[in-house]
Amino acid sequence: MNSAERIRAVLEGHAPDRVPIHHISFSSRVASRILGRPAFVGGGINQWREAVALWNGPDAHTEFAARTLNDSIDLAIATGQDLVRPGYWRDGEKPAAKINEYTFRYESGDGSRWAVKRLDPRTEVYNTIAQSGSRETEIEDLDQETEKRERRAQEYAPTKTDFPDIRYALDRVDGKMEVRASVLQTVVPYDRPEWLEATILRPDLVGRLLDAQVLESIKNARVLAGMSARMLFGGGDFASDAGPIYSPFVFSDLVLPRLVRISEECRKLGVYHFFGSDGNVWPVAESLYGRSGIHGHFELDRRAGMDIPRIHERYPRLVMIGNISSHTMHTGTPAEVEAETRACLEEARKTGRVLAGCSNIVVSETPDENVDALLNTISRYR
Repeated sequence: MNSAERIRAVLEGHAPDRVPIHHISFSSRVASRILGRPAFVGGGINQWREAVALWNGPDAHTEFAARTLNDSIDLAIATGQDLVRPGYWRDGEKPAAKINEYTFRYESGDGSRWAVKRLDPRTEVYNTIAQSGSRETEIEDLDQETEKRERRAQEYAPTKTDFPDIRYALDRVDGKMEVRASVLQTVVPYDRPEWLEATILRPDLVGRLLDAQVLESIKNARVLAGMSARMLFGGGDFASDAGPIYSPFVFSDLVLPRLVRISEECRKLGVYHFFGSDGNVWPVAESLYGRSGIHGHFELDRRAGMDIPRIHERYPRLVMIGNISSHTMHTGTPAEVEAETRACLEEARKTGRVLAGCSNIVVSETPDENVDALLNTISRYR
């Protein structure tokens, strides 16, 4: 079997020749060591690299875009993955000023708002370190924001040209691997307290926001299906190790019906709907796994209690991606990494419904020997 056939077997409930692999993401430092050259992948560091490229002009930015795309594909191949992530974190806003090598200033068009962002090369985090003051958004402001999002969704008319990275990746792998197309969304903005407050006080607004996301997602799915992309990723983080950030009743009442609509459309189009969130999602498992119609869950978080055999026993058709802990990779010993990786591979073989891999980013400070333990164990036992 090639990679695409291997994944198709898992999706259709047949036994693959060996366990398919997909790691959610790698930091640039780790990827650079694997590829033997500076790799334009990762999180904040890739956003900083794009800021540098934008600052240096159109030619530099074109070069950056091509390099990050090819490095992403090369990394998937070098690490024996069956599913390609076409591109890493991006930020297309051009800085207004360069303060030093790692620090840029950004400004709004009229100059009334500004922010300064700095890269920490060790952690590869690119964070805002200072910004202008602004009035906090209140729940009363969400009506206008929702109306704007609804207009955008109605006017949105994507074509194949809007997905150049996915199109390039599909052409490059030429049907031999699957390509991860992150084009769906159903998420309450958990990082904005006013939206969490609205789940209780203004559920109508939350529903309208989610409806706009669904409309855009369905439009994307129709275009991607026409491009022969089969694995459509969406969802959005909504849980910690302790459980969902908002009430399971909110998930059931507001999120679930929208997931059903996307899943139904994906089935009509012959593509697969994957929902992503790390954390403990057991409190909403019946809604998410049993009733939403999703084909699979990525960022499956072993450390948060998302146990493959237990999930498979209750939801035998669900495809699971991940389940090797980024935390274990970062803080564990090579022996612990090997043990967790072997456990995941064994569970994948028994269930026939897993793409095994690190469930979140392999962070920049992950010990090299742990990365070697992960890759070598997979190569030996998959």
